[in-house]
Amino acid sequence: MTEPLGLGTPLAEQYPHLTSRLFVNGPFERLRQGLLGRFVHHGIRPEIGLEGNCLHDCSLAEFQEVATALRMAGLACTLHAPFGDLSPGASDPEIRRASRRKLKKALALIEIFEPTAIVCHLGYEDNKHAWKRTDWLAHSVETWQELLKVAEPAGVPLMLENTYEQSPEIHREILTRLNSPGARFCLDVGHTLAFAGNSWRDWLPELSPWLGHLHLHDNRGGRDEHLAVGQGVFDFAGLFAYLRETGLRPSITLEPHREADLVTSLAALDKLELPEPL
Repeated sequence: MTEPLGLGTPLAEQYPHLTSRLFVNGPFERLRQGLLGRFVHHGIRPEIGLEGNCLHDCSLAEFQEVATALRMAGLACTLHAPFGDLSPGASDPEIRRASRRKLKKALALIEIFEPTAIVCHLGYEDNKHAWKRTDWLAHSVETWQELLKVAEPAGVPLMLENTYEQSPEIHREILTRLNSPGARFCLDVGHTLAFAGNSWRDWLPELSPWLGHLHLHDNRGGRDEHLAVGQGVFDFAGLFAYLRETGLRPSITLEPHREADLVTSLAALDKLELPEPL
């Protein structure tokens, strides 16, 4: 969420059964510029976005300040690793090294924030990488194996999110090769619509054995609008019914871009039966 929440009746008082189970996206730069106080006031657990230059420009003390405030408020968090301009499976070794360096900077914050999970992007695009798919897969697996060496000892799973991937095939192959309980799948429901042009049914149950996290937002199928839950065409009721029937219990992050969309999403989810959290 990029716009700051207003004050007023804390959302944790209005929706305690939801705010205690959900995370909400909050870019680190916005948290340190005032959004953190709103999260604390409302009792909202953040998924801290590490996109941009914060990993280069911010000191450990600045990260520690935010982590301490969350801990004092009794709010857990997740982390969202950077993904823009990165290519974890790049054929160019210098690009791979740069991508791994920045991702390792994100994972170094596990010790400070003690997150329940860290979300990462594979960065696979069929129109760019299909012609060198075998090499891309090998390089990508090497990247995630390096990062698992940091995350696994801390007990923090890497949630590999779908973005521009058109089907579950690439995620399934990478997760199978990694063969680690610390490597899981993050289903971003909005991306299935906007970028893959399909449904959660095309991703689950194939990736159900690895499902660990959900990103919830909505759109109308044309672009990644990050609308409030229920304001687009995504089948939330069907997804939640499937999760309940199969006993899957992923953690969940809401990804609104506006305060009003967070409130609308909570009101919509209040009418749906969410799967039990981990």
